[in-house]
Amino acid sequence: MRQKSGSPTRHLRVRHYQGHTVLEFRGEIDIASAAEIVPHLDRETARPGARIVLDLGGIEFFDCSGLRLLYRARSQVLDQGGQVLLVCAHPLTLRMLRITGLARLLPPRPTLDEALDVSPPAGPRTGR
Repeated sequence: MRQKSGSPTRHLRVRHYQGHTVLEFRGEIDIASAAEIVPHLDRETARPGARIVLDLGGIEFFDCSGLRLLYRARSQVLDQGGQVLLVCAHPLTLRMLRITGLARLLPPRPTLDEALDVSPPAGPRTGR
């Protein structure tokens, strides 16, 4: 069930799917693209009770600027009492998530449908 979608930048597409706002990162996520993405990311993640999925399925390159975007989104969503999920199957990005510890805070799932089947959602809980 898809609703409206939009591409606020060439590196980010926003769409709605099963009651969640899906933020699809695309192309190369580096310091330049992160600067373009931040205002749109903040708008979507600052809403009280937001249900956000960060989807990295369309990325070609992802550096520490991308990690900062993920952490920023997670923090903002959780501060507003929302939920945040991560979709990522790219081996090098998964490795970065594990090495930095972000995979513990935001456990990645390989597909959007698998992420939405996860219960409870990734959050400040421990033991996952």
